[in-house]
Amino acid sequence: MRLLVTGGAGYVGSVVTALLLGAGHEVTVLDDLSTGHRDAVPEGARLVVADLADAADVLDPSVDAVLHFAGKSLVGESVDSPEPYWRTNAGGSLALLEALRRHGVRRMVFSSSAATYGDPASPEPIAETDPAVPTNPYGASKLAVDHMLESWARAYGLGAVSLRYFNVAGAHLGLGERHAPETHLVPNLLRVAAGEKESADVYGTDYPTRDGTAVRDYLHVADLADAHLRALERVVPGTHRVINLGTGGGHTVREVLDAVRRVTGLPVPAVDGPRRPGDPAVLVAANARARRELGWAPTRTLDETVADAWEFARGLPRT
Repeated sequence: MRLLVTGGAGYVGSVVTALLLGAGHEVTVLDDLSTGHRDAVPEGARLVVADLADAADVLDPSVDAVLHFAGKSLVGESVDSPEPYWRTNAGGSLALLEALRRHGVRRMVFSSSAATYGDPASPEPIAETDPAVPTNPYGASKLAVDHMLESWARAYGLGAVSLRYFNVAGAHLGLGERHAPETHLVPNLLRVAAGEKESADVYGTDYPTRDGTAVRDYLHVADLADAHLRALERVVPGTHRVINLGTGGGHTVREVLDAVRRVTGLPVPAVDGPRRPGDPAVLVAANARARRELGWAPTRTLDETVADAWEFARGLPRT
């Protein structure tokens, strides 16, 4: 297929692009490089440096489908400065959808987020049927796009799948996390292991969990990317589906810290601190729908995820 990947110079978008190329697809990447990296775009993909608002100039009727990753993704920043999140995540996605409709492109896979669920009332794994009540502008903007896709499917026959990520980590095919600032736990712990920080911060030790620290569902980026290729094959025109992507289990912050210590063989000092406002105790994905509808299942353990991220952080060759 001929595919357009928005945000293909970013972490997840670049890994998905690499897998799409490996599967024989022709890929154009649309990215403004505001947070992505030119050298992360895999060889063989065509890069167009442009804003989402310019998508109509990049699309043409020969494009078979769009995989949409472009957007802003820092929860705290979205609270302090919501306008860019609505303008980019919601407004940019609206411009993209209008371009799809204009050119008759009928298939999309969207990078949504577990932030759409907000603070769940129960520690049980979150299912797609659970209430979506986001607690910050980032999650609200992602949910707005999910609603757009639903209405475009009904009114214009668009086929779309919204993949709601929980926590993504690891590296694949030489591609890993290079965020600035970095807010994710695994790369921040690895910065301590690499000597770039003196210690790691543990936010909250009094949660109602097995060791008092927050529980999150960590999925390897290669498993996540594989789900996108499966979703692309299963898009149905006129239908919008929401599918969670996660392992179905979770690890506490201390368990992730222990995994980093095992993998690196280093002490990795950590300092306990208070909870961050708005952090839920437990966020774990129910993944039965992904297994059933995509024929997908995660395959990599937490230690494998950390090991791949550590190799990337040290700049070693990856396979």
